[in-house]
Amino acid sequence: MSIPNTWGTPYGGHVAPPPPAKDLRPRRIWYVVAALLGLVLVGAGIAFGVLAVKDTVHMVDTAHTFTGGEQRTFSFTQGRTRSIYVSQSAPGHVDCRVPRALADSVTQPSGTFRVTLGARSWERVFEFTPKTTGDYPVVCTSDLPSADFALGDKPQVRGMAVGMLAAVGCFLTAALAVPAICIVTAIRRGRHRRRLMAPPAPPMWGPPPMGPPPMGPQA
Repeated sequence: MSIPNTWGTPYGGHVAPPPPAKDLRPRRIWYVVAALLGLVLVGAGIAFGVLAVKDTVHMVDTAHTFTGGEQRTFSFTQGRTRSIYVSQSAPGHVDCRVPRALADSVTQPSGTFRVTLGARSWERVFEFTPKTTGDYPVVCTSDLPSADFALGDKPQVRGMAVGMLAAVGCFLTAALAVPAICIVTAIRRGRHRRRLMAPPAPPMWGPPPMGPPPMGPQA
């Protein structure tokens, strides 16, 4: 035999069902925005890094190397500074000569610059600026008979540094911005869900209670 409930609705009232996800704010589109932003930043970082590495790889003309004492003819453009690089197993005295019709002299650069291409390391030892355009021979010698030489461009250290810093900056921004957007979106959506599920506040004023007053019946 069932006993009817004569006490009314249990304390606390009806619990509101969870609101649909599409009704929460901010919208879930912000997760997509975070993912797209991460892809764009990572792609930009890779592009900056590839450009910086590409400039370094093509800086030395390793396809036209020459040995110590060998005379090699190259094409030069007036005003375009060229560098001479050497690859040798140990430090050794290096000397290079070009015709005076091409340049008054070759000078040693103020700083040291080395680049590793494949299994070989190339060091910039001289540079000069051609005063005319044409084909001219270059001769270099070294104390080490196994030394190889190559022409190349003057390294743009500042440009390479800017490219690498830009790449690192893009990667760091992606690593920080994407999780931040996702975390903030999740927190705000959780707060909005709790507000929608909260029971309505009872009215401050209502009808008087039924029954006799607290102090008993009045005369």
